[in-house]
Amino acid sequence: MRSEWKVHLLALGMVIIAESIGTIRFQLGPGTVLLLPMLYALVIGMFLPSLRLVNNEDMETASPLIGFAVMFLTAKMGTSIGPNLSSIFKAGPALILQEFGNLGTIFFALPVAVLLLRMGREAVGACFSISREGSLAIVADLYGLDSAEGRGVMGAYITGTLFGAIFNGLMSGFLVNTGLFHPIPLAMACGTGSASMMAAALGPVVAAYPEMTTELTAYAASSQLLSNVDGLYMSLFLGIPITEWLYRVFKGKPVANEPHPAHD
Repeated sequence: MRSEWKVHLLALGMVIIAESIGTIRFQLGPGTVLLLPMLYALVIGMFLPSLRLVNNEDMETASPLIGFAVMFLTAKMGTSIGPNLSSIFKAGPALILQEFGNLGTIFFALPVAVLLLRMGREAVGACFSISREGSLAIVADLYGLDSAEGRGVMGAYITGTLFGAIFNGLMSGFLVNTGLFHPIPLAMACGTGSASMMAAALGPVVAAYPEMTTELTAYAASSQLLSNVDGLYMSLFLGIPITEWLYRVFKGKPVANEPHPAHD
């Protein structure tokens, strides 16, 4: 019980500090970098063991609490789907079908993870999506966040929080400067399912086409909404099965023959 109170108080302290700092925005080359409160909380948490403020007992106490937090996240995402269905249908086929493009992360990332980096089941959790909040909810429900797949999606989630906005801002700035793409498809591509990544990616596009700011923002917001809503089902019914199938192909053996931490 004492350890639980300690964990809750430390978490509350980190939230207060992170929210007090707020969002910091600055330019890096052609891109816009956003530093969000979640990033500060992650960095503070990294130093807690070095400062001897937490021990193994505290970390074991905190681990299952992630599942409870994800339950609230899943419920919040579920409540956003129904009210926005009409907006999705009005968005048109281009915005709806673009979600298939997010499956590309599987075919690019999984071969690198399994064949080059020699990852195990962690690769399934890390590579089936861009590993944002919806992905955490899916993995928590299917495998559990204390499984190998859970470690994979959490690792990718933290990496995305640290570097995702920077990467998206720089990539967007580079693509805008090539002149190869119309600004509207670029704005649609900004809606990856992460608010910070969308804002960072949209910045260079709007800066290059200031006369289209309202239109570009609307397309990016619609794309963001769709990625959050239908992206959840795309990941669940297509992303996970395709990733599992490719994982079996690369490993050359059925998944059932490999120890599965989630079922131990």
